[in-house]
Amino acid sequence: MEREQWTHKREYILAMAGNMVGLGNVWRFPYLCYKNGGGVFLLPYCVLALLSGVPLFLMENALGQFTQEGTITCWKKLCPLLEGVGYAIMVIRTYSTIYLVILAYSLFYLLSSFASVLPWTTCSNDWNTDGCVELTTPNMTSQHYAEFGVNSTSKAPNNSAVMEFWERRVLSMSGGIEELGSVQWELCACLLACWLACYFCIWKGVKSTGKVVYVTAVFPYVMLAILLVRGLTLPGAWQGVVYYLRPDFTRLTRLQVWIEAGTQVFYSYGVAAGTINTLGSYNKKNNNCYKDSLWLCALNSATSFVAGFAVFSILGFMAHQQDVTMDNVVESGPGLAFIAFPQAVAMMPVPQLWAVCFFIMLIMLGLDTLFAGLETIVSSVSDLFPRQMRQPWRREMFLAVFCLVSFLVQILLVTEGGIYVFQLLDYYGGNGACQLCVALAECVAVGWAFGADRMCDAIKDMGGQRPCILFKYCWLYITPLLCLASFIHYTVESEPLTSNRGHEFPGWAYGLGWVMAFSSVFMIPLWAILNICRTKGSLRERLSILCRPVEEEYSAGLPCQTEMGGPFLHPAQLK
Repeated sequence: MEREQWTHKREYILAMAGNMVGLGNVWRFPYLCYKNGGGVFLLPYCVLALLSGVPLFLMENALGQFTQEGTITCWKKLCPLLEGVGYAIMVIRTYSTIYLVILAYSLFYLLSSFASVLPWTTCSNDWNTDGCVELTTPNMTSQHYAEFGVNSTSKAPNNSAVMEFWERRVLSMSGGIEELGSVQWELCACLLACWLACYFCIWKGVKSTGKVVYVTAVFPYVMLAILLVRGLTLPGAWQGVVYYLRPDFTRLTRLQVWIEAGTQVFYSYGVAAGTINTLGSYNKKNNNCYKDSLWLCALNSATSFVAGFAVFSILGFMAHQQDVTMDNVVESGPGLAFIAFPQAVAMMPVPQLWAVCFFIMLIMLGLDTLFAGLETIVSSVSDLFPRQMRQPWRREMFLAVFCLVSFLVQILLVTEGGIYVFQLLDYYGGNGACQLCVALAECVAVGWAFGADRMCDAIKDMGGQRPCILFKYCWLYITPLLCLASFIHYTVESEPLTSNRGHEFPGWAYGLGWVMAFSSVFMIPLWAILNICRTKGSLRERLSILCRPVEEEYSAGLPCQTEMGGPFLHPAQLK
């Protein structure tokens, strides 16, 4: 069976847009703007997007289209020495499936939003404590909720109704990771529903994915527009917008601002994660991937910026209603999604309607990002074993087994101590330093082994337009140096994971975390050593051979020398 391709180009554009525009655009970028100098934050963000995000996005998109291969076989054929890049990405992608639990939380809130009275607005429920404070309490600050409802340090002596709903109803939080407790079966059912949704979104490959993205990629924009218009018409909204954009030029001199801008670029562009390469590999060879990449990157950044207006207009309304300053309501991450926003919509007329709109938007934003990651895993295995996987129903069976096993493992995440397990996996398994290492290896493979000039020629041959010369120097020097500098900063500034209420993770949890963190990056040197051992010749000859593309067909119409020298590698030379 031949490899699939997108039926229409718009399916590819929507799939790419859906993959890039995710939860981070809504709950992380606006907060970073507010925290790091308002509108001034756009300067480091745009600079680092131009020097690292866009070059990496273009490179991965073009490589997928050029090789027509999944993540593993793409790097295996492009630069056998760095074949481990593909396997490292597979490990990262496997860890990233834990974020389906975020969709499960969102689905739980969505179903709860159909109640006649929103359950997080009152203190008359079974899960509430005697010290519960309802939303109508004057001057009740929301500073006591933390990033994930886990690091809660309340300024008030009592818990709010929205906090108790999150901690005692949704999570049923235990005292620590050592106390996993019982399974929360309602949340488990939500997790199962999310896995089933992901399965049926991609079970037929791009034929099913191409149809699903018409809903999952477009609907969040509709919901975002509705929330934006509604937010800007609320009292106090412009107070929030001013806080969002108020410039503080002194922040530009702080290294941390630039680091956080670069981190957000990686996070929102989805680079070094395999999905861009995978989705691009289903394009026709003559597609203008250069123009597509520029437009998609611009769309992603613009969405992040506009989402900030929707978020901060509603937070401004919340501050106005409670008669508190913006500092007391601004939050990022899941704390924004599951505590601040539910509290804000409860103050609006017809709160159920706005709660439903918001949580549907969250589910759609997360869904297409997650099923794109799942498609990356399945397509990589299919391309690695084409004879076995491209038989009828083999793909569907493999995907079903993977989803079932992943779901069974993730039942740990919906126990009473599941939030601590999630924190551990998120902090170490999804460590940004790992993706920086992968991005650095990608730049070496393309810029130096395959050749930056050859990559530019390949893009021109495919789409008829040669990339700006800036991208060549980014692949060769600028982007890898930025990745290396960021990695060093991560290493020097990293701190042990801490949890809520003074609770610290046990030693075995930290050990497990570091094993997860290194398990992905370790794949790069491991496969390099294995391929060196399997190749004949002296060490210098082996390295020379392994730094050449395998497929002779790649040389058609391209320069015959790599940056490191030498002709293409015949498949017979690599045992």
